[in-house]
Amino acid sequence: MLSVDDLDTPAILIDVDRAEANIARAQAHADRHGLKLRPHIKTHKLPYWAKKQIAAGAVGITCQKIGEAEVMADAGLTDIFLPYNIVGRAKLERLKALHGRVTLSVTADSMETFNGLAATFNDPGQPLQVLVECDTGMGRCGVQSASEAVALARRIDKAKGLAFGGLMTYPAAGRAAEAETWLADARNALAASGLACRRISSGGTPDMWRSSEASVVTEYRPGTYIYLDRYQVAKGVGSLDDCALTVLSTVVSHPTPTRAILDAGSKALSSDTLGLPDFGELLGIAGATVTSLSEEHGNVTLSGDARLHIGERVRIVPDHCCVVTNLFDEVHLITGERVLETLPVAARGRMG
Repeated sequence: MLSVDDLDTPAILIDVDRAEANIARAQAHADRHGLKLRPHIKTHKLPYWAKKQIAAGAVGITCQKIGEAEVMADAGLTDIFLPYNIVGRAKLERLKALHGRVTLSVTADSMETFNGLAATFNDPGQPLQVLVECDTGMGRCGVQSASEAVALARRIDKAKGLAFGGLMTYPAAGRAAEAETWLADARNALAASGLACRRISSGGTPDMWRSSEASVVTEYRPGTYIYLDRYQVAKGVGSLDDCALTVLSTVVSHPTPTRAILDAGSKALSSDTLGLPDFGELLGIAGATVTSLSEEHGNVTLSGDARLHIGERVRIVPDHCCVVTNLFDEVHLITGERVLETLPVAARGRMG
């Protein structure tokens, strides 16, 4: 049996005990508050974990891109939500083929996206579920008002091969209350126009924990909750002891007493900090943070009693684990110091 010491660096380690505990905790929260959980696979990109999430009680999974959904369908996942505007003939044909294999739902926020879907799907016996994406404060995709949501929902409802599936949003972090008001207004406007809105889907791991029985949201799409990272810790979702993903790295240089260099740079840790002031911290070594990155070098600043030596192997908790997953071909599942299995990151790079 391999141990962590047998692995080359840099490498991704996934602590299965922590990941499974995070899955169970989130599912218990959803069940307690009457929410359906539809985890986003963008964080792990692995059928292994998607199946674990379903086994724990999730109603299905969320994929951002068709390529990811195709990988998951090939692995036997059967209920997939694509909360993304699908545009272009090639993608629409792939979407139609996927619809023939799994229970599928998608979103739209414009007439252009709707027209493409309506022209591609025309079987009233097997309509494609389409949710209206709503911009509730994130400033990304989504209709801008309840009246726009109603107008688009009506068009979807009347299309022969489509069915109105509800509302979807990705709210701005920390503005869940604003999103609630927006969605409640839209739901009421839909009801006034004679359209039932049975599904209201929202996302974002931190705000999921603030949900309650009074929420208009019926479904949550958390992604990062399975691994957690420094951003989630900063938002109070968990502690470093709950973080399941770390990057194993080796100290390759120690130019000064307060500066060391790792073999994990931007190609292993990502430069996406989600607003945090640095790029990661070394697990179990207080006062050791990754303060700058070049492509193949991670610059560690040491403070207090923090000490490293050349050849030492360390574990880094990254700021944003989702993008780190997409940088590696494989991950190593571990328990303690034992390597249980090495898995290819099946949906890595599936951006189309």
